[in-house]
Amino acid sequence: MIRLLRNAAIAVVPLVISGCVAITEDFDPKLGFAIVQNQTAATLGKETAWVQNRAEAAAVNKRVSQLLANKTVGVETAVQVALLNNKSLQAAYADIGMSIADLWQESLPVNPNLSVSYAGIGALRTVEGLIAANVIRLMTRERRLDVSEVRVLQARLRAVESTLALAAQTRAAWIEAVGAWETVAYMNRAKVAADAAAELATELGKTGAFPKIDQAREQVFYAELTGQTAEARLAAQLAKEQLIRLMGVWGANLSFEVPNALPSLPRNIQTRNAIEAEALRNRVDLQVAKLELDALARSYGLTTATRYVSDLELAAGLELEEEVEEGEDGSEKSTNELSGVIEVGLEIPIFDSGQARLRKAEFAYLRAANVMAAKAVDIRSEARSAYKAYRSRYDIARHYRSNVLPLRTTIEKEAILTYNGMISNTFDLLADTRAKLSSIILSVNAKRAFYLADAGLASAVYGGGEIESGGGVEMAAGDGDGD
Repeated sequence: MIRLLRNAAIAVVPLVISGCVAITEDFDPKLGFAIVQNQTAATLGKETAWVQNRAEAAAVNKRVSQLLANKTVGVETAVQVALLNNKSLQAAYADIGMSIADLWQESLPVNPNLSVSYAGIGALRTVEGLIAANVIRLMTRERRLDVSEVRVLQARLRAVESTLALAAQTRAAWIEAVGAWETVAYMNRAKVAADAAAELATELGKTGAFPKIDQAREQVFYAELTGQTAEARLAAQLAKEQLIRLMGVWGANLSFEVPNALPSLPRNIQTRNAIEAEALRNRVDLQVAKLELDALARSYGLTTATRYVSDLELAAGLELEEEVEEGEDGSEKSTNELSGVIEVGLEIPIFDSGQARLRKAEFAYLRAANVMAAKAVDIRSEARSAYKAYRSRYDIARHYRSNVLPLRTTIEKEAILTYNGMISNTFDLLADTRAKLSSIILSVNAKRAFYLADAGLASAVYGGGEIESGGGVEMAAGDGDGD
């Protein structure tokens, strides 16, 4: 029995070896990540890292600590920390490795099925060895590899898109946080002026020189402003927490601060006459849609190739028969006979001719084509909208800086002169001061909206999602009329 099985194994092994391709090289787990790094560096000027072991994690943590050594974090530092430290981005990078693993899997030949059986009836003993392989997978291997290669390219571009999205979100969160703290600073100034007015009104009311209704006006303004200042402080704290989440920091790294004022408006702004063409050329999500169309086109060819025969299995084997005969002298004499066996099994397309699968593939391709066309239309509109918002937000912010605030400063100076000349009273002076602070807050909100529009313009051109500017904090009603 042992001798017969050994003989069968010796006969089968050459078939196994001839039907397999030896693949000894493992795939590089970071294959293709260099494309993500290069495109991120070209677009954002930032470095990225794909952490896969403790040594790399330690290096990233050290780099993050160095970036946060300066307790006041600027916008570029915040974006760099997020790109290195955000764990959701690391999860997106893992999709690259998964797609490459799928490609590697498709490149491997299908494992053949090996079966060995032994049967003995009287003096006749039979050993059968059978190897079965899926011929359809062998026939469509190249097309399946083409589809898998496209999926790898898609995974890389999606990783780039996730990187750009995180950078845009972090930049917007930093702008929101800094703008919120700048608003808090001006609200505190307005609160000081309102507190002084309320206290003065109370003292004058005790002497009977100030009516109760005017006392109530000053006190209610101070009370409302106190609540609004608390709201502004809470909004600033929550905005910083959003920035912290995107940066992925915790523990000792939480001690950083953000500036308490946004940068001044730039003297000149960008002029982009071909914004639509630039967006169509650079948008990563449009490139992903194009690759999806390419993958479906290749899958359509694969569906056509397997339309009629969905499964074909070719089996080849050896059958070794040994017959033992007993001689007249009582000795045994064995006779071996080796024969080949080939079996073919396939699905007969009587009811399902593959037409339904073919039509489904056609409609999937048609859908992807229309999705890509719709995305191109949306990208054009998003680019135009982002540029219009960028230019308009700049004009509005510059209007407050160059027109409104200088006029408020002039009014305040003249109010001081009239007060010193005993022409106006204290409450008129305080009302003018409050009105100026209100205009300053409106100017801060306009400047914050401009910087958000600036970040949104970059996202519209390169990808990363739309950035919307939220509403700013407003002063209490009726603060500028002196009533």
